[in-house]
Amino acid sequence: MSAPTVPAIPPAAAASASGAARPGSPDLLRSVFRQHAAGVAVITAQDGGRPVGFTATSLNSVSADPPLLSFTIATGASSWPAVRDSEHLGVHILGEHQRELAGLFARSGADRFGPGTGWAAGPHGVPVLDGVLAWLVCRVVARVPAGEHRVIIAEAVVGDPAGEGRPLLYHQGRFNALRD
Repeated sequence: MSAPTVPAIPPAAAASASGAARPGSPDLLRSVFRQHAAGVAVITAQDGGRPVGFTATSLNSVSADPPLLSFTIATGASSWPAVRDSEHLGVHILGEHQRELAGLFARSGADRFGPGTGWAAGPHGVPVLDGVLAWLVCRVVARVPAGEHRVIIAEAVVGDPAGEGRPLLYHQGRFNALRD
């Protein structure tokens, strides 16, 4: 069996207003995804009785029945040990009024659950953040290796979609408000 061939890039697709097509690379992937606007979520867990969490822009709906979602986390992230070992996780959809919270949970070494962060222990002991647009507590069903990351697949077990406001977006390396 011969190796699959890679089709040639048609001339019209190879050239665009911004330049010529480039070969696949980590830099190309980062550059392309800077153009992709993504919703902003904070994932939380318990780690030996203390809350941990991180900002994620990789949240996706996977299935409605059963109610599954996915997100990714780097295995070198400070929250990875808790995500790796937890049976349940919190998923919080942030509103545009929560840029500072998104930045706090994205910063390495920050006191993410310090005095400025409103939260309470929720179902299954999972930290649930105050003032978010929506939240879920999910049961982890799979941790799939993907390079230096893991794709976490989790099933929603309880939540609240009734927060008020508009979603926070991540685009061009910044947290942004949704515009009409």
